[in-house]
Formats: sequence, structure tokens, C-alpha cells
Amino acid sequence: MAEESHSKAAHAGKLGYSFRRNLHERLIEVFLFLSAVFSVAIMLAIIVMLVKESIIFFQHVSIWEFLTDTQWTPLFDDAHYGILPLVSGTLVSSFIALLVALPLGTIIAIYLSEFAPFTIREIAKPFLELLGGIPTVVYGYFALLFITPILQIIFPELPGFSLLSAGLVMGIMIIPYVSSMTEDAMRAVPMNLREGSYAMGATRFQTAIRVVMPAAFSGIAAAYILGISRAVGETMVVAIAAGMQPNLTWNPMEPAATITAYIVQVSLGDLPHGSIGYQTIFAAGLTLLILTLVFNVIGHIMRKRYREIY
Repeated sequence: MAEESHSKAAHAGKLGYSFRRNLHERLIEVFLFLSAVFSVAIMLAIIVMLVKESIIFFQHVSIWEFLTDTQWTPLFDDAHYGILPLVSGTLVSSFIALLVALPLGTIIAIYLSEFAPFTIREIAKPFLELLGGIPTVVYGYFALLFITPILQIIFPELPGFSLLSAGLVMGIMIIPYVSSMTEDAMRAVPMNLREGSYAMGATRFQTAIRVVMPAAFSGIAAAYILGISRAVGETMVVAIAAGMQPNLTWNPMEPAATITAYIVQVSLGDLPHGSIGYQTIFAAGLTLLILTLVFNVIGHIMRKRYREIY
């Protein structure tokens, strides 16, 4: 009888432990699910808010005028609501930034992942991350007071505000994001792929370019998409160094305004809440969201097609 009662107690203890473990697993699953739902809910709330306020704006301004008018002067008496000047400034400054950030960030990542000694890697990685932590307003004044005078020596006709200066500094600012994520993706590639490449007689550079980078392309594409989104959404650098003048131009040596810079300008409180001028920031924000979404979708399609090829 004593043995039977001891066996029942042990069995009950195992059942209690199993119940508590399953309860903990369920609680963790519920917490993770709620976290995912929370992030999705925030994104949906942002979209609903932008669409709701933009509908009020488009009740006064036609979508055709918004997309085709070449002037953006919503704060003037002779108001025009063409988004093209802001879109052109955003695209030009982002393109210049990406011309700087993507190649340099990738080269730095290749060196740190495949060539740099351990001590150099451990020193360089924190410095790169430190660059990513500098406030963007500091980068803006760096572009205005340091980069612009240097560019004016090379191009004497360059004005004090230009998309070129802002774009170059934006590229410098984005390098840490691209290089850090790309290096992490390359270091995650299994070592046996490198060893197999070395066994076939490939050099370290050939292995990095033809083996490691294709294997890490998913992470590299994510780094590039993050860099694009960071460039399109940058505010303070272009607000300080680009001039905040809505100007439909594709010339990087001219001043212009971006979508984010205009939103900052109007959000300072000079316009009454609910006015048509104030509602323009929501239409501009919706345009920026759609622009970023288009770049992300293109990046996803390219990544998927590249996976199918390789």
C-alpha cells in the first residue's frame, strides 16, 4: 500500500509539472502573438489615420492636380498642390545617398567579414555602430558647414543649399546600417561553403563575391531595403542642408525640398489645425508611405527572383 501511494504521488507530481510547463509555454505563445498583433495594429492605425486625413484633403484638391501640378505652394495666397517637386527632391537626395551608402557599406562588410583580423573587426564594428547613433541634426550641420564649402571649392557655382551636399551626408549616415547588417548576414553563412570554395582553388576575394554574397543575399537585400527606407524617410539632414525650397528639379546641385522636410516645416505650428494647408502634411505623409512601400515591394520581388535563380 505504501509503495502504491508513493507511485500515485510521483505520478501526480509529474502531471503537475507537465501542466505547469504547458501553461508556461501557452503564456509565452500568447505573449508572442500579442506582440505580433500589436505591431500590426500600430501599422494599421498609422495607415487609417493617414488615409482618413488625406480624404479630407482630397475633397478640396483633386488627385489629378495633386499628382500632375508642377508647383507646390500650399502656404501661398496663390496655392498650388502638386506633389512632384517634393517627390523629385526626395528621389534625388535618396539616390545620391544610396550611391554612397550601398557600395561603401558593402565593401566595408566584405572586408570585416572575410579579410579583417579579429582585433580590427572588434574595434571597427563598435565605431560603425557609433556613427549610426549620432543625431541626424549633427549630420545636417556637418553637411551645411563642412561638406558644402568643400563642394563649393570643386563646383564654384554650387549654392549654399543643395541636394548634393545633403545626399552625400545622408549616404555617410546610412553606411553603418548597411555595413553592419550586411556583415552580420555574411558571417552567418556556414563555414563549410567557404572551405569548399577554397578546396576548389578559389581565392578569398572570389569566395566572398561568388559564394558568400549569393548565400547571404537575403540578409544583404534586407540591409539595402533598410538603407533605402532610411534615405527616403530622412528629415533633419535635408531640412538643414537642402534648402527646403519646393523646386521641381532633377539637378542635385540645386536647392530643393523633400516630403519629410515639408512635413517638419508645416508641423511647427504656423498653420491652424484643420486648415487645407495643415491637411497637406497627411497627403504628403501618405505619398511617402506609398513610396516606401513600393521600394520594399520591389526589393522583395528581386530577392525572391534571385533565390529562384540560385
